[in-house]
Amino acid sequence: MTGESGGLLGRLRIEGPGMPEALARIAETILADPETSAHASIVDLAERSGTSTATVTRFSRTLGFKGYASLRVAIATETGRAEQARWETDISGDIAPDDPLTDVLGVVTAADTRAIQGTAAGLDVTAVERVAAAIAQAGRVELFGLGSSGTAAREMAFRLERIRVPVWHRVDSHTALTNAALLLPGDVAIGLSHSGRTREVIETLAEAADHGALTVAVTSFGRSPLAEVADVVFTTSVQETTFRLAALSALHSQLLVLDLIYVAVAQRTYERTAEALELTVRAVDAHRLPEKIPTRRRGRVKGQP
Repeated sequence: MTGESGGLLGRLRIEGPGMPEALARIAETILADPETSAHASIVDLAERSGTSTATVTRFSRTLGFKGYASLRVAIATETGRAEQARWETDISGDIAPDDPLTDVLGVVTAADTRAIQGTAAGLDVTAVERVAAAIAQAGRVELFGLGSSGTAAREMAFRLERIRVPVWHRVDSHTALTNAALLLPGDVAIGLSHSGRTREVIETLAEAADHGALTVAVTSFGRSPLAEVADVVFTTSVQETTFRLAALSALHSQLLVLDLIYVAVAQRTYERTAEALELTVRAVDAHRLPEKIPTRRRGRVKGQP
C-alpha cells in the first residue's frame, strides 16, 4: 500500500485512542504539549508518558517512522509550520446554546482551518500525482461514498464530468458493486469513508481491486479496513465541534484531497480541459441573468393613490 497521508498531530488525535494502552499514552503526551515533545529526548518522552524507550521506538515505527529521531523531526516540522502560520490552535470546539453567532463563527472557522491545514500538512503529493495520472488515462472512474462522504464523491464526479473524464458516482450499493465488477486494469475506483469502516464502501473497493483497478481510499483512519483494501490511501484530518461530530466535520478535508486530484488531472489534460470548460460555460450562459438586473418597479399599496 502506498500514498498514505495525514497530518501527524491529526493522525494522533484520530488514531491515538484506538492504539494499545502504552502507545495511546505516548500519543496523549505528545498531543498535550507538541512543542515540548519536539525537543524531548526519547528518555524524556518515555518518562513523561510512563512508558519505556523501547515502547517509544515501537510507537514511532507504528506510525511509519524509522525511529524516534524521525518522529521528533516530524513533530517539530508540524508545530513550527503551525506557529509560522499563526493558526489559533487553542480555540475550543465547544459551542453553547446561547453563544452569539460571532463566537460560533470563530469556532467553526478555526476548526475547519485546522482540519484543512492538518490534511494538507500530511498530503503525499507523489500519491496525488499517481492517482491523477491514472484518472487522466482511465477508461472508467468510479466514485462511492455514503452520507456526508457521498456529498464529497458527488462533487468530485461533477468536476470530472466537466472535463470529459468518464466518471460515475453510485449512491446505491448494489449498483456500485456491479459496476466495480466491470472495471478493468487501468480504471480507477475511489472510496470515501471518514471511519474507514463503512461496509458498502469497503466491499465496493475490494471488488474493484479484484478486477485490477487502481483503488483509492479517502479516510480519516489510515489503518482502517478501507485502507487495507486500497492501493493508495489519503488520510484526512478532522476537528470536531459541538453539533458537528467527526463524520460531519470531515467534508472539507475530503474536498481538499479531491480538489487537488481534480486540478492535477486538469493539468495533465490541459487542452481537453480548457476546451471542455469553455463549451460547458457557453452551454449554460443563456440561462444566466445579465450582470445588470433591471430595477423592479414596485406596485402601489392597496388603498394608496
